[in-house]
Amino acid sequence: MKKILALFLAAVMIMSLTCCKQNTPVNDPAGSSASQNGSTSETTDTPTADPQETSTPTPEATPPEDIYLKDVFAAHGMKVGTCFTAQMIDRAAVNNIVKNHFNSITMENAMKPDYIFNKNKSIETGELVIEFGSEALKIMKWAKENNYSMRGHTLVWYSQTPDWIFHEDFNASKPLVDRETMLDRMENYIKNVFATIDELGYTDIFYAYDVVNEAWMENGTMRQTRWSETIGDDYLWYAFYYADKYAPESIDLYYNDYNEQFKTQTLYNFVNTLVDENGRYLIDGIGFQAHLYTTDSLVQYFTTVEKLGSTGLKLQLTELDVCLGKYQAPKAATEDTLKEQGRFYYNLINGLFERVDKGLIKMDALTFWGMVDSMSWRKEYNPLLFNSSFKPKYALYGALQLKDYAGFDE
Repeated sequence: MKKILALFLAAVMIMSLTCCKQNTPVNDPAGSSASQNGSTSETTDTPTADPQETSTPTPEATPPEDIYLKDVFAAHGMKVGTCFTAQMIDRAAVNNIVKNHFNSITMENAMKPDYIFNKNKSIETGELVIEFGSEALKIMKWAKENNYSMRGHTLVWYSQTPDWIFHEDFNASKPLVDRETMLDRMENYIKNVFATIDELGYTDIFYAYDVVNEAWMENGTMRQTRWSETIGDDYLWYAFYYADKYAPESIDLYYNDYNEQFKTQTLYNFVNTLVDENGRYLIDGIGFQAHLYTTDSLVQYFTTVEKLGSTGLKLQLTELDVCLGKYQAPKAATEDTLKEQGRFYYNLINGLFERVDKGLIKMDALTFWGMVDSMSWRKEYNPLLFNSSFKPKYALYGALQLKDYAGFDE
């Protein structure tokens, strides 16, 4: 009987070890809000979920230690960043990743228009009043204390912007204001954002700011918004005119958009209209959100990079993530798909480095839109550098340019 029991227990142990070695694909039923053909790529104010333990495949070989993104990118004259929330400050595992790998952050939501207008004070004063909330203040304080640079995101946007700012007496039940009134409001708004940052003592940590976000469609038409309705299509020019007027020289001014590879000629034509009477650019750079898929063509993407780089303006990837699969068709996280993702990250970043080093483009920063898959706004696609257990993926080693660990088969 003892012999039979021993044999039974041995069989159970072997089965358990076998099961532990199997990779369980991450499967999240949530839908993506990103569109390859035009829906907004931006996150909304959704609480960040706590990471869940998974057995997403990770590289079997042990890569070198003490190799960090910020050092790899610095070798090419670039900062590297991630989106950031105040919650992350108090999460040790996330905080460790940020401090090890990144030297730049972008607030995920806290500097968007919805978060920085004080409606009651605006009504009292008759002018738009800017007041950063507690989350924005906490993040700026943390960034300064920890020597982080910041991208400002974002000023003029059709989304996450309160409708009342466009109406008489800041009352949405009243008519829209006229063109001159809205131009005055826009000017005061942009002026006061930079003035408030300066008064708080944080101007020195900002190196870039998204002045306008997502103004163009893939068919080459301008998105119709409250800004265009009240001011006219030249609201875009005025946004950069005022930003150029009031932003300190140390902060580069960016136009930021998604699906950039489908808007190449449109964006090329547009940025060349953003000049003053002397032909001087009012804009410093073009932001590519770079919400990509492993099925995307890097040949096409680099064509966009080179075309827009030929303007002489700076380029930045501002919200990079690489989804497994394609739009509305996520692939499960398996050994093969994660290796494919690792190779994509490697080839994308290697191609950017090569173009920077050869002087073909000006690029001084790249920002990933998150770090951990389960905390991503597109978590069902497993698009980031670490899995939900905070373990490095092939994607991380691809970004680190460690080809031997990035999913390339021998």
